[in-house]
Amino acid sequence: MSNQVPDHSAPLTGNRIDEKAERVKQATSSAVASTKEAVDRAADHVEDSLHRATDKTAEAANRAADTAADVAERGREACDRTMDTADAWLERARLYVREKPVQSVAMALGAGWLLGRILRR
Repeated sequence: MSNQVPDHSAPLTGNRIDEKAERVKQATSSAVASTKEAVDRAADHVEDSLHRATDKTAEAANRAADTAADVAERGREACDRTMDTADAWLERARLYVREKPVQSVAMALGAGWLLGRILRR
């Protein structure tokens, strides 16, 4: 009969493999968790930066719109003043023609003749 020694190392090796596998799982889980945290922090930072940039853009757009509205209002006021001045001049011309019709016709003829001479050349 042979003297064989029972091999009890197989269960010990299996236990060590299981322990090492468990350590790898824990290290992997820890690495994944820290990576998730880093990605979340980066995403939060990007989101905050985008919100700040959006706010600044909106503020600039509002200032530009306000400036454009102010310029448009000043333009309307200048146009109104110009129209009022033109209306006043036209009314004065009408009054002059009504008060002095012969002189008005003579002035119109003279202005037409002079304009004709200038444009002929």
